[in-house]
Amino acid sequence: MTILYIGKSAETYQQCAENKDCNLIAVTNSIECLQLLERKNEIDVIVCSYHLPGNTGLYLFDVLNNKALLNNKPFILVSDEYNSSLFEEAFAKGIKDYFVASSTPVSQIIERAQSLHKLKILSTAEAEPSVAQENYRLPISKRIFDILFASSVLIFIAPVMLIIMLAIRLESKGKVYYISKRVGRKTFDFYKLRSMRSGSDALIKELAQDNNQYSKAKAIPTIDFDAPCPKCSQLPAGNSCSPELHFDGKAICDYWYNTQKNEIEKMNSTFIKIANDPRITRIGKLIRNTSIDELPQLINVIKGDMSIVGNRPLPVYEAELLTKDTMSKRFLAPAGITGLWQVELRGRGGEMSEEERMRLDNEYADHFTGNNYSFWYDIKLILRTFPGLIQKSTV
Repeated sequence: MTILYIGKSAETYQQCAENKDCNLIAVTNSIECLQLLERKNEIDVIVCSYHLPGNTGLYLFDVLNNKALLNNKPFILVSDEYNSSLFEEAFAKGIKDYFVASSTPVSQIIERAQSLHKLKILSTAEAEPSVAQENYRLPISKRIFDILFASSVLIFIAPVMLIIMLAIRLESKGKVYYISKRVGRKTFDFYKLRSMRSGSDALIKELAQDNNQYSKAKAIPTIDFDAPCPKCSQLPAGNSCSPELHFDGKAICDYWYNTQKNEIEKMNSTFIKIANDPRITRIGKLIRNTSIDELPQLINVIKGDMSIVGNRPLPVYEAELLTKDTMSKRFLAPAGITGLWQVELRGRGGEMSEEERMRLDNEYADHFTGNNYSFWYDIKLILRTFPGLIQKSTV
């Protein structure tokens, strides 16, 4: 790709662009920019300083639009210091992004230019006729087995489920079943028999601090709105290194908020599992230890939300943290009632690190994708599941 830079820091941008494997053409003012664009159409992205000789980057943007020279090229504006009115005006005019030079490395601006170029290519490709994509489907042998197995078990255990549901209702008020949003290859309503007291979801954050099996830190810190931003401290009073965010009457710059947030996420664990959870009822402990609470998921299997064997579907608050390729790979496999993680975890009495759990999820995803799928491998996992159905812990 080719970037056109207008401003006085050409050397810095040129060096960074070479490191990022892209071409960069630099000019110093609006007149040179206009002359270049009138004779050269190979420019992909424009990066422009706000302060230009005789005018501003916003003025140049308007001129390029009026002369039809912009031609949908992404335009990035860079100012020396953050200015809220300039920030709002830039996006109102249609500028793709706005950076503050004092708080943003040039490499980040170049990377953003590359991202905008890729997005433009993708949007153009989507507008053109393309070969219809096939929808995701389970292997036919796996889907047939899921339906037959789930239907048979539901019919067989229906009397037991009715007795358990009655016992749940007699011990504590509330619905006998529990529905929550879970994420597999899609988001769906996940069914379980209720094993906790009503309203237990509200206590999850408090309990997770001290009892989470996967926790990396006993005390989970929060955003400190009173701590000064190191970059803002270097600027004149009243100036901010990045746009201000407001929460419950408190203000914090975007840079300092995200810096603290990233540190907290490193200390916090992705998964939450409460060992010997105090929210569980007496009948709840029984149905968890015997895995009876999982039986309504057979309905999810019949509906096509899940499979008998796969990776466990995650609550939304856990799934949204799995953004890296090495972590999100698990979603290539279908959501399942049992799988490698369940078999290994229960075989060890409920003790397993977060890293090992992710490794096992990815291992099954590797087995499921491509030409690696084996129906008999799933059968082996099902057979390995039965000895672990009854466990001592209530994880």
